[in-house]
Amino acid sequence: MRATIKLRLFIVLACIVLAEPFRALSQESSTTGTSADGVTAQQLRDEIQDLRQLMLQLRAETEQYREEVRRLQQELRAEGQPSAGGNPGNATEKATTAASGNQAQPAAELPEAARVSKLEDDVRLLSGKVDDQYQTKVESASKYRVRLSGIALFNAFANRGSVDSIDVPQRAMMLGTLGQNGSVGGTLRQSQIGLEVFGPEWQGARVDANLNFDFAGGFPDTSNGVVLGVPRLRTGTVNLRWPNTTLVMGQDAPFFSALSPTSLASLYEPVFAYSGNLWSWIPQVRLEHRFRVSDRSSAILQGGLLDPLTGETPGNEYQRLPQAGEVSHTPAFATRAAWASGKDDSFSIGAGAYFNRQSYGFGRIVDGWAGTLDWEVPLVARLSVRGEFFRGSAIGGLGAAGGDSIVVSGDLSYPQAVVRGLNVVGGWSQLKFRATPALEFNGGYGQDNPFSSQLRQYSYAQARFYPGLGINRDVMINSIYRARSNLLLSLEYRHLYSAHLLNPRVTAEHVNAAIGVLF
Repeated sequence: MRATIKLRLFIVLACIVLAEPFRALSQESSTTGTSADGVTAQQLRDEIQDLRQLMLQLRAETEQYREEVRRLQQELRAEGQPSAGGNPGNATEKATTAASGNQAQPAAELPEAARVSKLEDDVRLLSGKVDDQYQTKVESASKYRVRLSGIALFNAFANRGSVDSIDVPQRAMMLGTLGQNGSVGGTLRQSQIGLEVFGPEWQGARVDANLNFDFAGGFPDTSNGVVLGVPRLRTGTVNLRWPNTTLVMGQDAPFFSALSPTSLASLYEPVFAYSGNLWSWIPQVRLEHRFRVSDRSSAILQGGLLDPLTGETPGNEYQRLPQAGEVSHTPAFATRAAWASGKDDSFSIGAGAYFNRQSYGFGRIVDGWAGTLDWEVPLVARLSVRGEFFRGSAIGGLGAAGGDSIVVSGDLSYPQAVVRGLNVVGGWSQLKFRATPALEFNGGYGQDNPFSSQLRQYSYAQARFYPGLGINRDVMINSIYRARSNLLLSLEYRHLYSAHLLNPRVTAEHVNAAIGVLF
């Protein structure tokens, strides 16, 4: 009898669990306002009405199942407790117990009571799981799944010397007119929010998209505006994924220089930005294809078109005006080839190329170009190295040469002014040691070096119209501890060395302590 009741209870519980996804599906479908498959409005309304009827029916059946669960639980309790009349077996057990002087329940009944209690706990657990599903779901206007993610990150920092930005420094600066030598503070503006949308299949490809934001878009012109972070678009892409090919459209890091060092102190811009790391987030369309060489290795070929950015600041606060690269009527071109092997492509080496054309008026054309190398190599157990190297010209739009692409002999509005692409060489490398699965140590060095011969050629005009940066070096050491799966702690030290045009070389130091919660 007890086995029969348990079997019936299991079947009822299974019906409840299976009914919940159908109810969620009916709710999602009822929120859909348009049809992506060309279905007429009347047909769509009819389908929604049918789904609503199904939802009501499923709700009624669910309540019926739950009532059946309660009834079966009562029957199980009745089976597990002896009645006044009792059956012969129970009477014999009670007589035996009394004769032996033992006032406790028979040993045979204790496991049965424990099983009933466990069954009640399972029912409560299943009900809680169903409730959690509806509490944690991100609703959307479409029937497709949306996922919210990000990090709430607080950074406390201290600086010795003068830097360009006290919370996320990229270069050392000369002391100000007041001679301040150092600073302390805290910030939450490096926190990030991300959205992922998982769409339908189209032409054999899985469709998904993502958007990522932070609060590092500037500072409002108001009292204490330095702590009122302005939301900023970082990256966002629409992706079509076939088994071995991916089409990416959106704003992303340069795919021919996509690696960055590991740090929780610098998420606003990657570590070594403007000191050897080409990083700028650029609108682009790229195609990637992976050729499977063996079970553990593959070759990767990438190519695409990019917005020909030059590093210039916007000419207007509200309207987007064309810049030198966009005036040339030619998009930027880039490609990369790489070979990867090992688990999760733990070993990889790649080479890339980039070209864009820039027009500075009066027939002054500058060709920007770059060649890149990147590597990620495991050395021994728990120790690995990764990094990048580049050589190019007129690539301030990628974050090289302090954001400057050209050297000039005078004001660009004068037709006689000479314009030339600024040559630059740089790169970075990072050594990573994983002491435990939860603790890692990172140390790295980056350097960006515009050609000093070009800077000296038009030093006065360059310092006046494009007060650019000479050599820029950055040394970084940090530790990152994952206290829990979503709780991160970090401590980082950086030493910055910068040479500005017509100014002496200066240094600065930065210490950053961070705590972040992933969600």
